[in-house]
Amino acid sequence: MENHWLEFAQVAGAHLLAVASPGPDFAIVLKQSIAHGRRTATWTSLGVGAAILLHVTYSLLGLGLLIRGSELWFNVVKYAGATYLAWIGVQSLRAKPRSGEEMTEGNTGGATPTARAAFATGFLTNALNPKATLFFISLFAVIVSPRTPKLIQAGYGAWMALATAAWFCLVAFLFTQASVRRTFLRHGHWIDRVLGVVFLGFAVSLVLARLR
Repeated sequence: MENHWLEFAQVAGAHLLAVASPGPDFAIVLKQSIAHGRRTATWTSLGVGAAILLHVTYSLLGLGLLIRGSELWFNVVKYAGATYLAWIGVQSLRAKPRSGEEMTEGNTGGATPTARAAFATGFLTNALNPKATLFFISLFAVIVSPRTPKLIQAGYGAWMALATAAWFCLVAFLFTQASVRRTFLRHGHWIDRVLGVVFLGFAVSLVLARLR
Protein backbone atom coordinates (compact mmCIF):
# COMPACT_ATOMS: atom_id res chain seq x y z
CA MET A 1 0.00 0.00 0.00
CA GLU A 2 2.86 2.35 0.82
CA ASN A 3 4.25 1.80 -2.67
CA HIS A 4 0.86 2.70 -4.10
CA TRP A 5 0.81 5.96 -2.14
CA LEU A 6 4.28 6.82 -3.45
CA GLU A 7 3.19 5.92 -6.95
CA PHE A 8 0.07 8.04 -6.57
CA ALA A 9 2.19 11.00 -5.41
CA GLN A 10 4.36 10.68 -8.53
CA VAL A 11 1.31 10.45 -10.78
CA ALA A 12 -0.37 13.41 -9.09
CA GLY A 13 2.81 15.49 -9.29
CA ALA A 14 3.37 14.81 -12.98
CA HIS A 15 -0.28 15.52 -13.73
CA LEU A 16 -0.21 18.77 -11.72
CA LEU A 17 2.71 20.07 -13.77
CA ALA A 18 0.97 19.10 -17.01
CA VAL A 19 -2.44 20.56 -16.18
CA ALA A 20 -0.97 23.85 -14.91
CA SER A 21 0.99 24.37 -18.14
CA PRO A 22 -0.75 26.76 -20.57
CA GLY A 23 -2.28 24.89 -23.48
CA PRO A 24 -5.49 24.50 -25.51
CA ASP A 25 -7.50 23.59 -22.38
CA PHE A 26 -6.51 26.78 -20.59
CA ALA A 27 -7.12 28.86 -23.71
CA ILE A 28 -10.63 27.50 -24.27
CA VAL A 29 -11.65 28.00 -20.63
CA LEU A 30 -10.26 31.54 -20.76
CA LYS A 31 -12.17 32.24 -23.97
CA GLN A 32 -15.43 30.88 -22.55
CA SER A 33 -14.95 32.84 -19.31
CA ILE A 34 -14.50 36.15 -21.12
CA ALA A 35 -17.04 35.60 -23.88
CA HIS A 36 -19.86 33.82 -22.07
CA GLY A 37 -19.37 33.97 -18.31
CA ARG A 38 -18.96 31.60 -15.39
CA ARG A 39 -21.70 29.07 -16.15
CA THR A 40 -20.44 28.33 -19.66
CA ALA A 41 -16.79 28.30 -18.55
CA THR A 42 -17.60 25.91 -15.70
CA TRP A 43 -19.37 23.45 -18.00
CA THR A 44 -16.42 23.68 -20.38
CA SER A 45 -14.07 22.91 -17.47
CA LEU A 46 -16.15 19.85 -16.56
CA GLY A 47 -15.90 18.71 -20.17
CA VAL A 48 -12.11 18.97 -20.04
CA GLY A 49 -12.10 16.91 -16.83
CA ALA A 50 -14.36 14.26 -18.36
CA ALA A 51 -12.01 13.88 -21.33
CA ILE A 52 -9.29 12.80 -18.89
CA LEU A 53 -11.40 9.71 -18.16
CA LEU A 54 -11.29 8.86 -21.87
CA HIS A 55 -7.48 9.02 -21.92
CA VAL A 56 -7.27 6.97 -18.73
CA THR A 57 -9.70 4.33 -20.04
CA TYR A 58 -7.82 3.55 -23.24
CA SER A 59 -4.52 3.65 -21.35
CA LEU A 60 -5.81 1.03 -18.93
CA LEU A 61 -7.17 -1.09 -21.76
CA GLY A 62 -3.90 -0.89 -23.66
CA LEU A 63 -5.56 0.81 -26.63
CA GLY A 64 -3.29 3.82 -26.22
CA LEU A 65 -0.38 1.69 -27.37
CA LEU A 66 -2.17 1.30 -30.70
CA ILE A 67 -2.12 5.06 -31.19
CA ARG A 68 1.47 5.39 -30.00
CA GLY A 69 2.64 2.52 -32.16
CA SER A 70 0.75 3.47 -35.32
CA GLU A 71 1.63 6.51 -37.42
CA LEU A 72 -1.78 6.22 -39.11
CA TRP A 73 -3.87 6.32 -35.93
CA PHE A 74 -1.67 9.00 -34.41
CA ASN A 75 -2.18 11.15 -37.51
CA VAL A 76 -5.95 10.60 -37.41
CA VAL A 77 -6.08 11.98 -33.88
CA LYS A 78 -3.54 14.69 -34.68
CA TYR A 79 -5.30 16.10 -37.73
CA ALA A 80 -8.75 15.85 -36.14
CA GLY A 81 -7.46 17.85 -33.16
CA ALA A 82 -5.67 20.38 -35.35
CA THR A 83 -8.78 20.89 -37.48
CA TYR A 84 -10.96 21.42 -34.42
CA LEU A 85 -8.56 23.95 -32.86
CA ALA A 86 -8.15 25.75 -36.18
CA TRP A 87 -11.94 26.03 -36.46
CA ILE A 88 -12.12 27.60 -32.99
CA GLY A 89 -9.26 29.92 -33.96
CA VAL A 90 -10.96 31.11 -37.16
CA GLN A 91 -14.22 31.75 -35.29
CA SER A 92 -12.31 33.82 -32.74
CA LEU A 93 -10.50 35.82 -35.43
CA ARG A 94 -13.87 36.79 -36.88
CA ALA A 95 -14.93 38.47 -33.62
CA LYS A 96 -16.32 41.96 -34.12
CA PRO A 97 -16.59 44.92 -31.71
CA ARG A 98 -19.70 44.69 -29.53
CA SER A 99 -22.25 47.40 -28.94
CA GLY A 100 -22.59 49.16 -25.62
CA GLU A 101 -25.73 47.14 -24.90
CA GLU A 102 -23.91 43.86 -25.42
CA MET A 103 -21.08 45.06 -23.21
CA THR A 104 -23.58 45.86 -20.47
CA GLU A 105 -25.11 42.41 -20.75
CA GLY A 106 -21.61 41.00 -20.35
CA ASN A 107 -21.67 38.68 -23.34
CA THR A 108 -19.06 39.34 -26.02
CA GLY A 109 -19.32 36.08 -27.90
CA GLY A 110 -22.80 35.98 -29.45
CA ALA A 111 -25.41 33.49 -28.31
CA THR A 112 -24.53 31.77 -25.05
CA PRO A 113 -23.84 28.05 -25.60
CA THR A 114 -26.02 25.50 -23.84
CA ALA A 115 -24.51 23.51 -20.99
CA ARG A 116 -24.24 20.48 -23.31
CA ALA A 117 -22.47 22.51 -26.03
CA ALA A 118 -20.05 24.04 -23.52
CA PHE A 119 -19.30 20.60 -22.04
CA ALA A 120 -18.71 19.18 -25.53
CA THR A 121 -16.34 22.04 -26.38
CA GLY A 122 -14.18 21.32 -23.35
CA PHE A 123 -14.33 17.57 -23.92
CA LEU A 124 -13.31 17.73 -27.57
CA THR A 125 -10.55 20.27 -26.96
CA ASN A 126 -8.83 17.84 -24.60
CA ALA A 127 -9.83 14.53 -26.17
CA LEU A 128 -8.56 15.47 -29.64
CA ASN A 129 -5.18 16.65 -28.37
CA PRO A 130 -2.63 13.93 -29.28
CA LYS A 131 -0.12 15.49 -26.88
CA ALA A 132 -2.53 14.68 -24.05
CA THR A 133 -2.83 11.18 -25.49
CA LEU A 134 0.93 10.66 -25.41
CA PHE A 135 1.18 12.15 -21.91
CA PHE A 136 -1.26 9.64 -20.42
CA ILE A 137 0.17 6.68 -22.31
CA SER A 138 3.66 7.61 -21.08
CA LEU A 139 2.40 8.26 -17.56
CA PHE A 140 0.90 4.79 -17.23
CA ALA A 141 3.86 3.15 -18.97
CA VAL A 142 6.66 4.87 -17.05
CA ILE A 143 5.33 5.71 -13.58
CA VAL A 144 2.56 3.19 -12.95
CA SER A 145 3.73 -0.36 -12.32
CA PRO A 146 2.01 -3.10 -14.34
CA ARG A 147 1.59 -4.92 -11.01
CA THR A 148 -0.59 -2.12 -9.64
CA PRO A 149 -4.21 -3.40 -9.58
CA LYS A 150 -6.41 -1.96 -12.29
CA LEU A 151 -8.85 -0.68 -9.66
CA ILE A 152 -6.12 1.43 -8.06
CA GLN A 153 -4.99 2.65 -11.49
CA ALA A 154 -8.59 3.65 -12.18
CA GLY A 155 -8.49 5.54 -8.89
CA TYR A 156 -5.47 7.46 -10.15
CA GLY A 157 -7.45 8.32 -13.25
CA ALA A 158 -10.49 9.46 -11.28
CA TRP A 159 -8.25 11.71 -9.20
CA MET A 160 -6.69 13.28 -12.31
CA ALA A 161 -10.12 13.88 -13.85
CA LEU A 162 -11.41 15.54 -10.68
CA ALA A 163 -8.22 17.56 -10.22
CA THR A 164 -8.34 18.75 -13.84
CA ALA A 165 -11.98 19.79 -13.59
CA ALA A 166 -11.33 21.54 -10.25
CA TRP A 167 -8.33 23.42 -11.63
CA PHE A 168 -10.16 24.75 -14.65
CA CYS A 169 -13.26 25.58 -12.60
CA LEU A 170 -10.93 27.70 -10.46
CA VAL A 171 -9.57 29.35 -13.62
CA ALA A 172 -13.15 30.02 -14.71
CA PHE A 173 -14.00 31.47 -11.31
CA LEU A 174 -10.99 33.80 -11.31
CA PHE A 175 -11.50 35.10 -14.83
CA THR A 176 -15.22 35.69 -14.34
CA GLN A 177 -14.76 37.90 -11.29
CA ALA A 178 -16.66 41.11 -12.02
CA SER A 179 -13.63 43.41 -11.90
CA VAL A 180 -11.45 41.07 -13.98
CA ARG A 181 -14.09 40.37 -16.59
CA ARG A 182 -15.02 44.05 -16.86
CA THR A 183 -11.42 44.82 -17.78
CA PHE A 184 -11.39 42.15 -20.46
CA LEU A 185 -14.78 43.21 -21.83
CA ARG A 186 -13.45 46.66 -22.74
CA HIS A 187 -11.30 44.99 -25.38
CA GLY A 188 -13.34 41.83 -25.87
CA HIS A 189 -13.03 41.47 -29.65
CA TRP A 190 -9.27 42.05 -29.59
CA ILE A 191 -8.83 39.41 -26.90
CA ASP A 192 -10.93 37.03 -29.00
CA ARG A 193 -8.66 37.69 -31.97
CA VAL A 194 -5.51 37.15 -29.92
CA LEU A 195 -6.94 33.86 -28.66
CA GLY A 196 -7.77 33.01 -32.27
CA VAL A 197 -4.08 33.35 -33.15
CA VAL A 198 -3.22 31.23 -30.09
CA PHE A 199 -5.60 28.46 -31.18
CA LEU A 200 -4.19 28.51 -34.71
CA GLY A 201 -0.73 28.26 -33.18
CA PHE A 202 -1.81 25.21 -31.20
CA ALA A 203 -3.27 23.72 -34.39
CA VAL A 204 0.03 24.20 -36.23
CA SER A 205 1.87 22.71 -33.24
CA LEU A 206 -0.30 19.59 -33.47
CA VAL A 207 0.25 19.24 -37.20
CA LEU A 208 4.01 19.36 -36.62
CA ALA A 209 3.86 16.86 -33.73
CA ARG A 210 5.68 13.60 -34.29
CA LEU A 211 5.65 10.23 -32.59
CA ARG A 212 8.67 9.66 -30.37
